[in-house]
Amino acid sequence: MQIDGHHTLTYVIARYAGVEHHEAEKVAYAAQYVDEATNDKPIHFENGAMYDRIVSAHKMLDYRNTQELANHQVWIPFHFLPGNKGFPSNVKSDGRFIHRLVCKPDSPVARDMLRMAAMHWNKPYGVHLMGIAMHVYADTFAHQGFAGVIHDYNKVDKLESSASSLLQRIKDDLVSGGVSASSPLGHGAALSFPDRPYASWTYQNGEGEKIVRDNISIFLQAADAMCKALQCWKQGDVEIDIDNQPGLTSQQRSIIEHALKTIDDEDGEIRHAEWLKWLREGKFGFATVDLSFDKDGESSWKHRARGQGFIQDGQLVYRYSSSFLNSDWKLFHDALKTYRIEVIRDVLPKYGICIA
Repeated sequence: MQIDGHHTLTYVIARYAGVEHHEAEKVAYAAQYVDEATNDKPIHFENGAMYDRIVSAHKMLDYRNTQELANHQVWIPFHFLPGNKGFPSNVKSDGRFIHRLVCKPDSPVARDMLRMAAMHWNKPYGVHLMGIAMHVYADTFAHQGFAGVIHDYNKVDKLESSASSLLQRIKDDLVSGGVSASSPLGHGAALSFPDRPYASWTYQNGEGEKIVRDNISIFLQAADAMCKALQCWKQGDVEIDIDNQPGLTSQQRSIIEHALKTIDDEDGEIRHAEWLKWLREGKFGFATVDLSFDKDGESSWKHRARGQGFIQDGQLVYRYSSSFLNSDWKLFHDALKTYRIEVIRDVLPKYGICIA
C-alpha cells in the first residue's frame, strides 16, 4: 500500500473499530512512518546522550534500483511477512524455502505477529507498535504472491491492467521486464500495481502461473481484517481472536469501497490528499477531522522530538530534553526495534523460517 492506504485508510478503519481520534491518529502515523524510516544513523545530543535507531524501509527512486534494497532485516519483516504457504506452526511445510517466504494474506504467521504485538499493548510504545503491525498486516494482503528477497519467483511477465493506457502499458512492460531480468525483489517487477487500490491487473509470475488481481476486493478484505484486529485491541483481547470480531459494518464497507473506486489517481500523494479532504468533509460517517501527515517538517514526530540540530565540535547534535524519552518519534523507534527482533527471533522460527 501507499500513503493513502497506510495512513488515511488505516485511520478510518481504526475509527470504525471504535478507537478514539487521539490513538487512531498515532496508529495511522506509525503505520505510514514504517515507509519513511529510512535512516539508521544514531542521533547525538549536546550533553553526550545518544539514541540509536533502525530502518524499516529503503529509499526507492524507481523500481529499477533494487540491488541496494536486498536487506532481509527490512523487506521480509516489515513489508513481505512470510506466509509459510498458509500452514500453521504445528504443521511441517514441505517444498522449496522460497515458497514459504511468499507473502500470504492473513496467514497464521500474520496472526502470530499480531499476538506478539498484543504482548506490548501496555508499554509506552504499545500504540506505535500497533501502527507498525497494521502496516505489516495490510501488506500481507497488498503484497500477496511476492517474497521480500531477490529471487526468480518474483519475476513478472505479461503485466496488463485496464488502469493504464496502451502507451503506459508498453512503458510498464519495458520497466517490469528490466527489473525481472536484473533484480526481482518483492513486487518491484509488478511496479506500483499491488499498491494502487483501484487497479485490476494480471501478470504471469516467475513460475509461469497467471495471476489475476482485483485490488478493490483485496483492499476491502484487508480493511475488514484490520478492523477486526483493531477491535481486539480495543477490547483487550490479547489472543487476537479475529474470527470472533464483527469487523466492518455493511455501511462502513460501502463507504470504503466507494472511496477506493472514486479516488483513483495514479499518484499516491494525490489520492492521500483526497482522502484527507473527505475526512475534513465528514464523508466517512464520523465527525470531521483535520488529519495530516508531516514526515519531517515542524509538526512531524521527528522535529517535535529532536528540535533543530546544530553543529558542535564538528558534529551534528540536538539539544537534549527529558521529554525526548516519551516523544512519539522515540517511542516509534522503540516499537520498531521491538517488532523486528521479536518477529525474527520468536515468530518466524516457530515456523522453521530463519532470516537475517
